[in-house]
Amino acid sequence: MKLYLYYVYILTNEYHSVLYIGVTNDLARRCFEHKEKKIKGFTKKYNVSKLIYFEIFDLIDQAIFREKQLKGYSRLKKIALIDSFNKDWSDLYKEGKINHP
Repeated sequence: MKLYLYYVYILTNEYHSVLYIGVTNDLARRCFEHKEKKIKGFTKKYNVSKLIYFEIFDLIDQAIFREKQLKGYSRLKKIALIDSFNKDWSDLYKEGKINHP
């Protein structure tokens, strides 16, 4: 049986005007898909591909619960969370903070 880690992540666009929250079991692959515009929908439409925040979970139920919790946060609360984790809002994918595919 393969064991997975699950990630809740926040992406933004170049201007930091949009925040997107998602969940995945392969953060590097998912970030690559967003950057390459392989995922149709919101992130492709609004050019959202800059990884600025993530959390790691052992269980998918925990990750989904946290994703819903974060989605319920106000924008100000989301910004405070991101600032506490990644003050400069640098692209954690580009900086190699996760494993690339």
